Amino acid sequence: MPRRSVALRVLAVVTVAVVTLLFVVLILDAFRNDGKPLTTLRPEGPSSQSIQNLMAPVFFVALLVGIGVFGVVFYAAWKFRQRGTDDPEQFPDQVHGRTGLEIGWTILPALILAGVAVATVMTIIDLEKRAPDAIRVEVYGQQWWWGYKYDLNNDGVFDIETATEMVIPVGREVDLKVTSNDVIHSFWIPGLNGKKDAVPGQRNDLKVEADIEGVFLGQCTEFCGLSHANMRMLVRSVSADTFDQWAANQQTKAVEPTGAQAKEGLTLFKAQCAQCHIINGIDDGPDRPPVPLVSGIAPNLTHFMTRGTFAGSIFNLYSPQGDPILGNPELTANPGDPGATLVGGPVDTTKVNRAVLEAWLRNSPAMKPAYAQGGRGMPNLGLSEAQIDQLVAYLETLY
Repeated sequence: MPRRSVALRVLAVVTVAVVTLLFVVLILDAFRNDGKPLTTLRPEGPSSQSIQNLMAPVFFVALLVGIGVFGVVFYAAWKFRQRGTDDPEQFPDQVHGRTGLEIGWTILPALILAGVAVATVMTIIDLEKRAPDAIRVEVYGQQWWWGYKYDLNNDGVFDIETATEMVIPVGREVDLKVTSNDVIHSFWIPGLNGKKDAVPGQRNDLKVEADIEGVFLGQCTEFCGLSHANMRMLVRSVSADTFDQWAANQQTKAVEPTGAQAKEGLTLFKAQCAQCHIINGIDDGPDRPPVPLVSGIAPNLTHFMTRGTFAGSIFNLYSPQGDPILGNPELTANPGDPGATLVGGPVDTTKVNRAVLEAWLRNSPAMKPAYAQGGRGMPNLGLSEAQIDQLVAYLETLY
């Protein structure tokens, strides 16, 4: 056998071995969940578990089919390759006209697809069921953050309006009505359920329920403009008692601050921020100035300090580990924890991520790309350092 032929065979075997090894490594790495808060392979609720129960067997069936198909292709390519002694005019035996074989490779895929279809329909029916005591929440997307309106009594009247973070009780269904105030967004908390598009003028149903207490992160998955990648979402699952305390506090209105600097901050807020932001009890009356935003609203800040993140959940309001600036993985791995402030407790100012909050007030477009001149995103208000200190002092009273 010529040396060149041997070398080519060795090269072919080595290439196949390396590609196969790399493929196996990539598959194994895809199934590792450590450090992947947006993985779909770690369900933490009944809905996400239903999706997992459907996906796992379909994946393995597809894997077996793929291995079978590639195996036959490689076998045929090797078995029937042209050799030097072969007659180029001679063709291998053809299988055309073998009725049994043709019926077999038609029926088998049809049966596999029928099984997948039945399992898929059953999963969809399960995902559409709602518990009688499910909490109704309207979720609205906006460039580039999420807002939530709670109807706690299912009477058609919203009892709570908040933004950035959704708080839910563990072990209880939450019936979401997902919509949008401007363009199409997509709501996705992979640990609790699949994706649901947020479409202007339309309300799409989605339910979430958490099996455990914890924090579940998500990401808008429909391109929606400059800060699409910075439009995140966060769900906090808490005990039933904690949720009741949180809900009761969220229904209270803000009170006038007592500190001198905070009072100055309130005056500045009314002059600079109240055109867009609402604080219940402060600037939610009929004399509120007209709102210039395209979509007509900005995040409700009544209980701002009860949240662990802000600016579309890309910055921590409270520091966990490190200094979570935009792009720092610490934010994804350790979302801010408001602690006792979650249910209306006093703010521990020593834990407030003041550097990032001040930077946001100083020049928000530099922190998060936006189109403020078009009414999308927070503009640079040109605040002085003294004014920033006043606003921070006032914001720290909003719990």
